[in-house]
Amino acid sequence: MVTLLAKLFIKDQKNVKNPAVRQAYGILCGAVGIFLNLCLFAGKFIAGSLSNSIAVTADAFNNLSDAGSSIITLIGFKMAGQKPDPTHPFGHGRIEYIAGLLVSLIILLMGAELLKSSAVKILHPEELAFSPAAMGILAASILVKCYMFLYNRRLGRKLDSAAMTATATDSLSDTIATSAVLAATLIAHFTDINIDGWCGVLVGLFICYAGYSAARDTISPLLGQAPDKEFVAQISSIVTAHEEILGIHDLIVHNYGPGRILISLHAEVPAEGNFLALHDRIDTIEHELRNVLNCHAVIHMDPVCTKDEETSRLKILVKDYLKDIDETLSMHDFRIVTGPTHTNLIFDVVTPYDFPISDSELVQRIQKRIQKDNPNYYSVIEVDKQMV
Repeated sequence: MVTLLAKLFIKDQKNVKNPAVRQAYGILCGAVGIFLNLCLFAGKFIAGSLSNSIAVTADAFNNLSDAGSSIITLIGFKMAGQKPDPTHPFGHGRIEYIAGLLVSLIILLMGAELLKSSAVKILHPEELAFSPAAMGILAASILVKCYMFLYNRRLGRKLDSAAMTATATDSLSDTIATSAVLAATLIAHFTDINIDGWCGVLVGLFICYAGYSAARDTISPLLGQAPDKEFVAQISSIVTAHEEILGIHDLIVHNYGPGRILISLHAEVPAEGNFLALHDRIDTIEHELRNVLNCHAVIHMDPVCTKDEETSRLKILVKDYLKDIDETLSMHDFRIVTGPTHTNLIFDVVTPYDFPISDSELVQRIQKRIQKDNPNYYSVIEVDKQMV
């Protein structure tokens, strides 16, 4: 159904990197979610009334909260698609994450309320009335939620949307929860064992977990998270594909919402090259990154000596020293300044965030190792952290 509606109402539907297409998908899926969840709420509420089941009624109100969540998601996608303005020069893309966070809070609140009502049902159980119509409604709702899980997961991956992925997780938990409710009702009918309240608790726990998962997935990009390894690999591949580029470092990725990414990096170029031609090449790479990855790129050009034998020799020597300390260490921006009494080795060393040695201790160890072979070598070292 969603695929058919997308073909009918979304122009250029395959170009998912286009913010307008992405927004259209978000609005469409939000509208479909509202409609299906309202239908499920009405059906389950009737089923809960017919069977006198708190678990079924709880599941119905869970779908009502899902409809409210779909409304927030729809509004979030609509607002996130607004163009940049003087107050928000990088656009409004992070509103999608805020909408996802609001959805997760609603889910958590609903889960807590259902746990409370289910606890009362355990303490004061009531006899359940078996209704074939109610069982049919529950079975149909399981199929609908499975469908919602599948299309939300597919589009969440296609659009790289944390909000849609969280919605898919919520739909999956609803499927499991409704299955538990259906099982409890059947067990009560055929064995006279009433576990309705306990199933209500199970439903509430699933809802709370879905809320927690959604919150985790939306808070992380709001705080600022490391870029995907695949994205970093794409950047490196595009930049280093140009023969003038010897290497890249100091890559920083700023995520201002889906489709609104700003990256900056340092590109090493031969110091002996034609700087006007190299600058033109850098401009070309920036435009290529923008066209291919739909991001704004700023590249700093770092000249590197490639024909000085002493610099090359010392660079290889220092790289070996770093590998002796730890295989994960690397360096960039290596250069030397020679004088009448000593030679300065200037470079940046790159460490993982979880590196066990402190920055100051690492610098001291490198300096001691360099001077062990030649006391006239002094090092000036900056410590960087590895992006991924």
